[in-house]
Order: sequence, then C-alpha cells, then structure tokens
Amino acid sequence: MRYITPRKAAEGLGASHTGTQHHWWMTVSSVALAILTPLFLIVIATALQIPERADIQAYFNRPYPALIVAAFMTVGMLHFIRGTRIMIDDYFDGLARKAALIFAAIFGWAVIATTLFALARMLLVTAQL
Repeated sequence: MRYITPRKAAEGLGASHTGTQHHWWMTVSSVALAILTPLFLIVIATALQIPERADIQAYFNRPYPALIVAAFMTVGMLHFIRGTRIMIDDYFDGLARKAALIFAAIFGWAVIATTLFALARMLLVTAQL
C-alpha cells in the first residue's frame, strides 16, 4: 500500500500533477464570474430597453458594455470547459469520453469566438456609419 503525505496531496502531486492548479483556476474563475454576472445582467438589461438596432450597436461599441460581455463570455466558457471535463471524466469511458471532451471544448471555444466576432462586427458596422 502506498502512502501519500499530506504535503504531497496539498501540492497537487497526484497522478496528473495538475489537481491544485485546476482547483485554483476553477476557484478564481468562479469568483470572477460572481463579479461579472451582475455586471453582465445589467449590460444586457440595458440593451434590451433600447428599441433601435443602430442604437444597440452604438451601445455595445462603448468600452464598458463590450468589455463586460467579452470578459463574461470568455471566462464563463473557459470555466464551462474545465468544469465539464471533470464531469465527463467521472461519467464517461473510452470513445464516448473522448467525443464528449472534444464536443465540450469545441462548443466552448465556438461560443467565445462567436461572441468576440459579434462584438467586433458591431464595432466595424458602426464605424462605417
């Protein structure tokens, strides 16, 4: 029987050597999301009250709304990708596990890319007007 000292367990030197980093990353990203979520909801609630499309584009061209949306979606999807990896590792095996990990990563990165593309497109369309 192998004995793992408390120090070795605390340093995250288990089988994958990344347990502590993963835990801290998830903790930091969840704190960031706790701060970003109310700000994101305020930005979206304000945007929903704007009746004209051109005014909505102008609103998201301001730095505050665009940065809040970009930061929330990026941090949120990176948190999603890492969180689903833990869930998938627990419940799937073999080819299904690989496929689920690939799907989760592709989905997360696609949402990030779509969000950033939409914000950039709004900036470029409004700049042409």
